[in-house]
Amino acid sequence: MRVLSSLLTRFKRSDDGSIAIETVIMLPLMFWAYLAMYSTFDTFRMYNLNQTAAYTIGDAISRETQAIDPDYLQGMQELFEYLTRGTGQTSLRVSSLWYDAENDRYHADWSQIRGNVAPLTSDEVSNWHSKLPVMPDNERITLVETWRDFEPLFKTGLERREIRNFVFTRPRYAPRTVWSDT
Repeated sequence: MRVLSSLLTRFKRSDDGSIAIETVIMLPLMFWAYLAMYSTFDTFRMYNLNQTAAYTIGDAISRETQAIDPDYLQGMQELFEYLTRGTGQTSLRVSSLWYDAENDRYHADWSQIRGNVAPLTSDEVSNWHSKLPVMPDNERITLVETWRDFEPLFKTGLERREIRNFVFTRPRYAPRTVWSDT
């Protein structure tokens, strides 16, 4: 019994191998923390890329003095996919909106889509006072909305989500953006 007691006391006071045990405990936590930081950074990077791409498309459309057509809009969808470099489904909706001060309502001149969203109608945008800027009577803006599915590379607590952008721009060189089906 005395031998067993002395062996246990010696084992309790010995610190041989403590670094190996600490490493076994801490290494998985450190690895998970590194993956979580990388996934979080990648998520913010993807949000930034999507927002920058939406502003780029809105700016390009706002500079058009000629009517835009389905081919132009398809090119904008492809540009969005190229700039965001992501995987997953994308959608694009471009709308020309104007403000009626007499009735305090917004109206849609036209709305065109690429992807799995519906075009906007005047009824949908009529009361978007909290979403759209304050505008003078009969002023027009071009609204660009983008969607992209995003799934983080590593499963560290972030889930799959849809990145959505809502960008409005005033036409620069023409009174409004015109749509042509031909």
